[in-house]
Amino acid sequence: MQVKGTLLQILKIESGVSKAGKEWKKQDFVIETNEQFPKKVCFTLFGDKISLIDGITEGTEIEVFFSLESRDFNGKWYHNINAWKIERGEAVNAARTYPPEFTSGDVPPELADDSGNDLPF
Repeated sequence: MQVKGTLLQILKIESGVSKAGKEWKKQDFVIETNEQFPKKVCFTLFGDKISLIDGITEGTEIEVFFSLESRDFNGKWYHNINAWKIERGEAVNAARTYPPEFTSGDVPPELADDSGNDLPF
């Protein structure tokens, strides 16, 4: 899956040691989607994937490729949104593409003589 948005925040790297004795590290980041009703989404980068966010600054337009994962722990479900690829897009300061504004000049002129019109209404 993938989603485009604006990078809002890069959170601090977290690290630890698993029960199996293996070291782990992860970093979360938040984007805001470019939809009619924008949503904020927090993604997680694990291990060597943390380097994907290097050099990308807050306010940059990015496209995030991710996978979803859910797991049960003591009868409660937890969800992860794991990013595995990030592509840079346009800077946020660039004009976003919205439909052009409607003006009165967009209305076609009315025909003065309808005699040649063979429409039934």
